Amino acid sequence: MFSIIIPSWNNLELLKLCVRSIRQNSAYPHQIIIHVNDGSDGSLAWVREQNLTHSASPDNIGICLAVNEAAMHATQDYILYLNDDMYCCPGWDSALVNKLKGLETDLFMLSGTMIEPNDTQNPCVIVRDYGRDVGDFDEATLLAELPQHRKADWCGATWPPTLVTRRWWFRVGGYSSEFSPGMSSDNDFSMKLWDAGCRVFLGVGDSLVYHFQCKSTGKIKKNNGGKQFLHKWGMRQSVFDRYFLRRGQIAQGPALAEPEDTGEFRWQMLRSRIKRALS
Repeated sequence: MFSIIIPSWNNLELLKLCVRSIRQNSAYPHQIIIHVNDGSDGSLAWVREQNLTHSASPDNIGICLAVNEAAMHATQDYILYLNDDMYCCPGWDSALVNKLKGLETDLFMLSGTMIEPNDTQNPCVIVRDYGRDVGDFDEATLLAELPQHRKADWCGATWPPTLVTRRWWFRVGGYSSEFSPGMSSDNDFSMKLWDAGCRVFLGVGDSLVYHFQCKSTGKIKKNNGGKQFLHKWGMRQSVFDRYFLRRGQIAQGPALAEPEDTGEFRWQMLRSRIKRALS
């Protein structure tokens, strides 16, 4: 069903758990594609032993180039981007497939819903601590309590796991390399889809993954993604999230309406233009 692309940077044990969860908890057969950054921890050797489709780079080339390289090997009609610090729960893919069946367009972005141990005040996630790493991951309790974790579909799909059609992935050019190593690249990809006419940015409440959180981004020197987004698109990310994607709001239907032309919206757009001019 899906070509699942997973960039990985020396997170071997997390990568093993991620791949096992796909194999163990998926209702459909999927193509798994790994991009191995560096791989000095044995990741590349393990991926080869598992006979997984993969690409590799001798150094860390960042998220943007890694996912684009992996996507070149996709053979299915749908590309799903997944992080290596995610564990796919039973039913994760069937929930996405069921949502796909109700769409009347192939121009969409769907996201699974993350269960995370840390409360970051993100309205799109479920907060419950089942461990911060592979060593203390309480898989048995997660699976036992899974029926308790249900969330209404939400607006503003942007973060992995994200599902788009392969056609539209390549039509908008995948992830933008100027955002390398990756800060705000998810937002930029969503904006490229919006600019192409996409209005379906839907978080699927019963497609659940456990997310260990920031196991790679904490190791890199970050680009100033917010500033780059502002200069590229003429608005702050917060404006895009709030007025365009309505991130975190309960979804009333698959498609989003255009932003309401209110005084507050016009003021926020003006503030964005002023900030861009002054920065």
